[in-house]
Amino acid sequence: MATSPEPWARPDWVAHAGLLLNSFRQRLGRELVACEGSVVAQAERLYRALFVVVSHGTDEDPILTYGNAAALALFEMDADALTRTPSRLTAEPVHRDERAGLLERTRRDGFVDDYAGVRISRTGRRFRIERAVVWNLTDAQGIYRGQAATFDKWTPLG
Repeated sequence: MATSPEPWARPDWVAHAGLLLNSFRQRLGRELVACEGSVVAQAERLYRALFVVVSHGTDEDPILTYGNAAALALFEMDADALTRTPSRLTAEPVHRDERAGLLERTRRDGFVDDYAGVRISRTGRRFRIERAVVWNLTDAQGIYRGQAATFDKWTPLG
């Protein structure tokens, strides 16, 4: 059986895109992308969006579970590498306490819509993100499934 080279078309990514979109709408009261058409069309729309969307799961040291095309390009990874990466590695060690505080605040409040901070790509390229929204992911039964972030503004750092 042939598989699609596009990660957004994989059944697990389609399902995860639905979790991202539904949780965003539930938490923030608006849509991240237009939620019209089939779930596959929505997954493709999210994947091809011009802003970054990334998420991680619920493990003690959470692994990244999703990155759209903008996220994959910014963090300089393909989908397979991304989904093997602990999310803490997207921040330099000096910034990890700040990141942990953000994630705890998000867990407590449901979402944060004012985050700014320094992140790092797989190759060590540093950039500052601004106006990031971070939100909790919950499934249809209300079970916590992780956290996600989106942002459309970042500045490369020397």
